[in-house]
Amino acid sequence: MFTRLTPEGFDDYALIDSGGYEKLERFGKYVLRRPEPQAVWSKSLSELEWKHRAHATFFRKKGQQPDGDAGNWELKPGMPDRWNIHYRKGGLNLQFRLGLTAFKHVGIFPEQAVNWDYLYERLQSVEGEKPRVLNLFAYTGGASVAARAAGADVTHVDSVKQVITWSRENMELSGLDNIRWVVEDAFRFVERELKRGKSYHAILLDPPAYGRGPDGEKWELEKQIDALLGMCSRILLPEQSTLLLNLYSMGFSPMISETLVSTHFNTGETLSGELFLRDEAEKNLPLGTFLRLER
Repeated sequence: MFTRLTPEGFDDYALIDSGGYEKLERFGKYVLRRPEPQAVWSKSLSELEWKHRAHATFFRKKGQQPDGDAGNWELKPGMPDRWNIHYRKGGLNLQFRLGLTAFKHVGIFPEQAVNWDYLYERLQSVEGEKPRVLNLFAYTGGASVAARAAGADVTHVDSVKQVITWSRENMELSGLDNIRWVVEDAFRFVERELKRGKSYHAILLDPPAYGRGPDGEKWELEKQIDALLGMCSRILLPEQSTLLLNLYSMGFSPMISETLVSTHFNTGETLSGELFLRDEAEKNLPLGTFLRLER
């Protein structure tokens, strides 16, 4: 089954406008202007309005490709480089520390809020033992804190130590504790979990197109995602279990996720599609694909 999902009720976030390969967003009380290679249409607001409303604007370094991320922020007076926002919906009451990084990211991907809601509700339906969750390529831990808020035992894996520190801040800001932090290459970690005979009720994967492990291990999505999913299929429990796969690489359609998962997971029901954000002019900005497997 295919669908398109966008967050609703995220009061501390809004996509104000998009177009001209940029997006204008509000995080809490601050408005940011950032590059967005998929916003190929025209803006709804004027350039004067964009400049007036933005508290911080990201400029790519010269000579980069259109989808390059490295650059610098230009800040208006009073704009901090760190601040907090809340996400409150249903039983979730999360808080995140945001920051202006040199790679245009700020610490969360707002479109993922639909997956935070899903995980929270799904994990609460597990009967018997406390659900065990493995979050791979976990970044600053939005999904990890949502799973922990649902009462799960969470193992959070990322190759960047500074990102793990950031994730811990989000856990503590959200009034949570006892997430297991692992600074390691995701592929190697799953290899070891398989050898150790470990199993999980939920596995979350949010892999980049390219990356490096803490010891220089190379990650290439096209070359390694098939083998990684094969190993994940052997540590995901056969019942009361969930797989959540997010792919942001341009050119990776939901059908690719469906075929990959069906190759390795021979039971369960799937839902796949696109995540998107809608701006105030009702233009829809696609921001990656997802697949959920339930069994």
